[in-house]
Amino acid sequence: MESNHASSRVPGEAISEAWVHRGMRVFHMVNERCLMNKPTILITGGAGYIGSHIGLLCARANYHVVILDSFVHGQHFNPSWATVINGDYANTEILKNIFTNYSIAAVVHCAASIEVGISVRDPISFYENNVAKTITLIDQMLRANVKNIIFSSSCAVYGQPLFLPLTEAHPINPMSPYGRTKAMVEEILADASDAYGLRYIALRYFNAAGALPEEGLGEQHKPETHLIPLLLKAALMREPFTIFGSSYPTRDGSAVRDFVHVLDIANAHLLALEHLARGNPSDAFNLGTGSGYSIKEMIDGVQRVSGTTVHTLISEPRAGDPHTLVADPIKAKTILQWQPRYSDLEFLLKSALVFFKQQDAIAQPGILIEKVL
Repeated sequence: MESNHASSRVPGEAISEAWVHRGMRVFHMVNERCLMNKPTILITGGAGYIGSHIGLLCARANYHVVILDSFVHGQHFNPSWATVINGDYANTEILKNIFTNYSIAAVVHCAASIEVGISVRDPISFYENNVAKTITLIDQMLRANVKNIIFSSSCAVYGQPLFLPLTEAHPINPMSPYGRTKAMVEEILADASDAYGLRYIALRYFNAAGALPEEGLGEQHKPETHLIPLLLKAALMREPFTIFGSSYPTRDGSAVRDFVHVLDIANAHLLALEHLARGNPSDAFNLGTGSGYSIKEMIDGVQRVSGTTVHTLISEPRAGDPHTLVADPIKAKTILQWQPRYSDLEFLLKSALVFFKQQDAIAQPGILIEKVL
């Protein structure tokens, strides 16, 4: 599972002026949803980066949130807004107890191994953790008559783009074992939908990024493999940053990715839950902005917001990495009424920067960070 830290303070019913950071526009996120009590949801991997943001927003929307996470990285996570259970998401006894003791209306399935490079070196562990265990989860859901699931899928299912931006109709042709595990689970969900009446939404994330530092939520993987935390570490720790591939057929030779603020991704899960609750059929949606930034452009952005210089090294492209991944998000915007409201690059990078400094201060007591209001 993924790891992060989380605040245990009691959240209000809405986030109105969550935080301001040095000239950055105020972060507004007012909960406009119905405040009636809503059902109980189970989030696998809910102590991780994306899962924790989903859980917080669901709690703010008055869902009762149950989180199942194995805490393989030993992260601290004890929020007041969720029931947290420490365990493997494929442990049948734990799942039986959860489905017996809680009236679970839907499962949000975030738990997975995510590192593309590691999946190439050790594919069997990825098929075990991402596919085999998901089959166990689905089986236990069906035995308990839980028929709604939101699946954390990935743009990695598409592989090397045949056209851009990528629509949901693009052929599924993943380049890595990681991408294949996501594609396999989507196929399993489709088969279970046809055979057993399971209803699912597969949300194909592009590049989740950013943080919610006022709640202590942000990106903290062990080992860290994601671009923005690595760039921030390089910028603030004066360490070199490696660019994998500099001769791709892109505008500056470096890979291009579509970055989406994690809060926008979390909000899409709320909309997907509501979509299924209204009786709509199973479906898959891209979660991206429709705009891509190259690795070199991201380096420039980090240098701009941090006021430091990033020293770079050039290496060969990594196996399983397409040169460009940019979404066409029109389907999610049209059907789910989703809008990526917080994915402005400056805001995204600054939120990640504030979180990174918070975690550095925790790791090294006495370090002063800029005030977060």
